[in-house]
Amino acid sequence: MLIKYEFLKILRKKSTLLVMAVSLMVTGFLFGLPIMQYQTYRQNDVIKGAAGIAYEKEQCAGFSVPLTEDYVTETIREVQQLFETPENIGYDGSEPFLIGAAYWDEIAPRENLLRLIANTYGKPNEFFGYNNLPALDVTDGARFYQAIDEKIEALLNDPSRELSAGQKAYWRALSNKVNTPLQYGYYGGWEVIISSFELLMFALLAVCIVIAPVFSGEYQAGTDAVILSGKYGKTKLITAKITASFLFGTAAFLLHLLVACGLPLAAFGVDGWNLPLQIANTTIPYPFSFLQAVLINIGIIYLVLLAMIGLTLLLSAKLKTPYLVLIILIPILFIPLFLTPNGTAGAYNLLLFLLPYRSTMPELNRFISYQFGGLVLDVLTVRAILYALCSVILLPLAKSGFQKHQVA
Repeated sequence: MLIKYEFLKILRKKSTLLVMAVSLMVTGFLFGLPIMQYQTYRQNDVIKGAAGIAYEKEQCAGFSVPLTEDYVTETIREVQQLFETPENIGYDGSEPFLIGAAYWDEIAPRENLLRLIANTYGKPNEFFGYNNLPALDVTDGARFYQAIDEKIEALLNDPSRELSAGQKAYWRALSNKVNTPLQYGYYGGWEVIISSFELLMFALLAVCIVIAPVFSGEYQAGTDAVILSGKYGKTKLITAKITASFLFGTAAFLLHLLVACGLPLAAFGVDGWNLPLQIANTTIPYPFSFLQAVLINIGIIYLVLLAMIGLTLLLSAKLKTPYLVLIILIPILFIPLFLTPNGTAGAYNLLLFLLPYRSTMPELNRFISYQFGGLVLDVLTVRAILYALCSVILLPLAKSGFQKHQVA
């Protein structure tokens, strides 16, 4: 009954309803932008919005195939043959490209696929497009998966990454778990979600704003003396407040997730949920499907939320007003937004990747790892452990902070 009372106390506040309404509208707008701004091109016009998405899915349907060595080899040869006809070629400075029907009929419907294949053969940090395919020698086959292994090896041996032998071995073992041949297909909705996860920071902030007065609001209203002098004021009531805060945070998070994931999947469809991440970038080392990657990152963001609720409750128990709580929380949440990593090694970068804002971003292709003696962990695992521990540590501190509060 106490938990129910405290939960309803949070929920029925006008400020709660206002903050949640604004946050949901902001989330809906931000995750809806890729839908509203979506456009694709045909030879003589541009198709926007839902019509453009439907056209793109129709075009991609013909290329939902396993990327076998034979298929990749044949695809590269088809592009090379197109470049052998002078009438098909235009020039952009020194870069040749295909024009007319050669481009719109043969390249445009599968340009994402061709870009994926071409980039596999490029050097790290170089962009390759379909117009680089004619330079490849496929006389003895494309050797596509050998090229993937070689590029991953080049990335791991890049001196700027400063990876130890143990870290390199970890990433090699992880990437070897990726099943081949890769199955290609359409994954538009999942791509939008994965690339927009950091926008959920506004949902985390909204929850913290609502939770901030849980203890400090009692100080501000002068009801702390009544609560702490009551029979269960220092025991069951504090536990009920904390539990209600976590229940509210979870419910609010699920509601924001429904909007954030529901809009892209409703517009682009759920196609591609079971496809491997490597069809977005062949050097991604995680052996996940798009659905698995989304669920794992949602789990990490939820752990970040739980830790931020714990920190909010601790500050609320220690500070006199909710405004002081937010003055501390907002910089913690959003200052990392203005900090850019200059690599993937070094204390500054490794710490930055663990701060709340950066922890919402999957960082799937950056080979970020942490070594503790002989133990190597990837960034996703470290984030999960770190924020789970923070939650466990902060909750008792929040409870103790309110119990030890001295009534004025």
